Amino acid sequence: VFFDREHFGSDRVVSGIGKRSWQDFFAAAPLSPQVRSDLIRIHTAHTDYLAQWEPAQKNELLKRISYQDFLLKHAKLLPESLPFFSGMAFRNNMRVDTCPAYTAARSAAPGFLGMELPGEPVFESDYEFHFPDGNASIARLLVARLVPGVFLGPQTPESIVSAMANYERLDTAANPTRIRLSSTAVRVEHVGDPRHTDTVRVVYMRDGKAFEVTAGNAVLACFNNIVPYVVPSLPEEQKRALGYASKVPMQYTNVLIRNWQAWQKLGVHWIEAPHGYHTWVALDVPVSIGKYECPSDPSEPIVVHMVRNPNAPGQPRKEQQRLGRLDMLQTPFSKIELEIRTQLARMLGPGGFDASRDILAITVNRWPHGYAYTYDTVGDPDVPNADRPHVLGRKAFGRIAIANADAGAAAFTNVAIDQAHRAVQDCLLSRGLT
Repeated sequence: VFFDREHFGSDRVVSGIGKRSWQDFFAAAPLSPQVRSDLIRIHTAHTDYLAQWEPAQKNELLKRISYQDFLLKHAKLLPESLPFFSGMAFRNNMRVDTCPAYTAARSAAPGFLGMELPGEPVFESDYEFHFPDGNASIARLLVARLVPGVFLGPQTPESIVSAMANYERLDTAANPTRIRLSSTAVRVEHVGDPRHTDTVRVVYMRDGKAFEVTAGNAVLACFNNIVPYVVPSLPEEQKRALGYASKVPMQYTNVLIRNWQAWQKLGVHWIEAPHGYHTWVALDVPVSIGKYECPSDPSEPIVVHMVRNPNAPGQPRKEQQRLGRLDMLQTPFSKIELEIRTQLARMLGPGGFDASRDILAITVNRWPHGYAYTYDTVGDPDVPNADRPHVLGRKAFGRIAIANADAGAAAFTNVAIDQAHRAVQDCLLSRGLT
């Protein structure tokens, strides 16, 4: 964890989360004796702070209050200790003030060691593998199967990472599947009455010009909020449902550094920064596959992955995400670069890192509408799943089906694949084929 001087008195990286006792960990942190004792208590005490409640009642209470409220009002955390938790991120940018206490408890957050709650953990991850290029390899494997000739020969998970794509083969008339890049759909509509027609018109823009194609069906696998603008003839209730979600702003920054000797000297491979511009900074996950070999020597260059979810503490989660998107869109690259260099220098400087010497390249990927919106028990109405906005919004409209992870209300690749399968079934149903 990087303790910054603005909130903790001095800049210091303290290593060993999960490797050393909490007493030793916090003893090395720049904390007052009162805050140190308080944080050790929250992390180690087997105390049921809701002992007066029955287990089922505890569940209901924890679902209706934030983790911050639980820590301050029930676990009696000192307000001066809260900064340690302020940058803690749960799934989809839920922070200490917006994450339901129930979700925090199921995620093994501090403060619940002495509390027995019925049910299973909300989320467990055994993150042992990813492709070096993330989900891009999955998309490339799909393209290799769908569009002959884009890659030379059959592709496997081992070969796809280093395989070269021939982009000119993506859109050839001889292939049954064609992928047309740089072609943004702006209008999708039925030709005639949606209840009886067998034709859909798609208008798209390419090189500043409008084109159109017709099809028997169309699947909109895009951001749900824009679907009503692309298909203005949708029923009004469905438009409102599609507009409900507030997607998570995501900024993934990748920094190529000359070597990772400073990380080795500090004894870390990832750093949480509760109040940093980027709250998560880590060396790239070491993956060697096929012809791709990850760096194995600290003297070699490596990519540092930095994550930022801009938000606005104190506001409801959906509003935090809206303000985070606004911040992201208004921030020039020059400010982001300054923040990157300053943050890495402050964190890694004691290990010998020099930002002006050791940073070789920076890429910043800004996704104002990043991860799919997920519901929570504090900010969203408690309704049956069938009445959730994502279920109402993904309903087929004539020959037009709706997919994407938004339609499953979860930001996972498998969810996007499941929703694609459902949307194809909707298309077949519209033709009377299933």
